[in-house]
Amino acid sequence: MLDKLSAWWDAVELWVVELWFPLQFLVVMAVVVPVCLVVAWGVDRGVARLSARLRRVRRRRDVPRA
Repeated sequence: MLDKLSAWWDAVELWVVELWFPLQFLVVMAVVVPVCLVVAWGVDRGVARLSARLRRVRRRRDVPRA
């Protein structure tokens, strides 16, 4: 499986490298920008969930007990 993935990646990389530079830029931006947006969205959601959990834990701890 990893050999097939490696061969596929090598073929894609070779295809991109052989393109004219402005086309390389367009192809990379068409792939990299959406991937970065999805990763940033995922990190944002993860941090928001983690901070919400920590906020709930802190509130429970700060509640005075009788």
